[in-house]
Amino acid sequence: MKKCMIIGCGGVASVAIHKCCQNSEVFEGIMIASRTKSKCDALKEKLQPTTKTVIETAQVNADNVDELIALIESYKPDVVLNLALPYQDLTIMDACLATKTHYVDTANYEPLDTAKFEYKWQWAYREKFEKAGITALLGSGFDPGVTGVFSAYAMKHEFDEINYIDILDCNGGDHGYPFATNFNPEINIREVSAKGSYIEDGKWVETEPMEIKRVYNFKGVGEKDMYLLHHEELESLALNIKGIKRIRFFMTFGQSYLTHLKCLENVGMTSIEPIMYEGKEIVPLQFLKAVLPDPASLGPRTVGKTNIGCIFTGKKDGKDKTYYLYNICDHQECYKEVGSQAISYTTGVPAMIGAMMIMNGTWNKAGVYNIEEFDPDPFMEALNKWGLPWEEDFNPTLVD
Repeated sequence: MKKCMIIGCGGVASVAIHKCCQNSEVFEGIMIASRTKSKCDALKEKLQPTTKTVIETAQVNADNVDELIALIESYKPDVVLNLALPYQDLTIMDACLATKTHYVDTANYEPLDTAKFEYKWQWAYREKFEKAGITALLGSGFDPGVTGVFSAYAMKHEFDEINYIDILDCNGGDHGYPFATNFNPEINIREVSAKGSYIEDGKWVETEPMEIKRVYNFKGVGEKDMYLLHHEELESLALNIKGIKRIRFFMTFGQSYLTHLKCLENVGMTSIEPIMYEGKEIVPLQFLKAVLPDPASLGPRTVGKTNIGCIFTGKKDGKDKTYYLYNICDHQECYKEVGSQAISYTTGVPAMIGAMMIMNGTWNKAGVYNIEEFDPDPFMEALNKWGLPWEEDFNPTLVD
């Protein structure tokens, strides 16, 4: 029996679990493991009558390597799909190494005490995973994830060299709240309030938060303001895609979101530095997370679409060429299918596909790899099949 252990039971995990259950030919068994077992049990109760996939649940503290090892040893999964927090990547990787189990995640490691995410910590495991004969697939979400697969596909089929990549992440959804985040508020706000950066001529160029703004007209959504952010896939794509001169990441934000965020920043609510409050140490950002709407609750009230993709500029047969690969996803359609909004859906579907690629042996290389280091074709095919069909534009409007 092919089995996958899924660690985490939030919005993205819920989508991935729904998709594993739809794909029971590959996922004959899954175990949902989380700090809060009641959430896992509720999902099992809902899904077990609808699927041939045998669902089990467990309680686990993903910060505890010994607990993770014991659980992996008792369940013996073919792959561990990490949909917990980025702070827990290394403990889960340690447990996978100890048990010689394949590992898949959607976001790179981030130390709890510094809002600094980069691949160096996970890349340091390359030799260990290679020696153990197991695969670690890093960043199998949408961005990072599908954006890397899109880049590998463009490189394989459309270009001899890619010189410029602009990754555009547009959420045209409206949930009706003055301020809420579409995924984990702590991760979201850390990401947005950090300095921006992009890679040019092999070097990082740093910008102030939200300093660089562009306006872009997105198919299915319309014209939106977007801002340059630091994003982890820039680091791996700059190394793995041939000919890169510059790579940037832009994300759209509405004015209401930015105004609220600025106010919260100004009063210290987005800080990750602990403070004393009534004799107890608290982290302001974690307190803010507790008072904001749970992203999982936004599904029924979010309308509109997302449009996420990559614009490539490069050369083919000596001639300049541009190419845009993207996906449009409808919040309400996602909610109808799996009970979540499109932000969780666009990450959860590729997480399932990445785990499937490893489980069925389509991708099979021992070591630690970013997603663009594998053959993109089977993944691209699976995106069309499992709910994230992609579109192409051979004459896109470029970002200046």
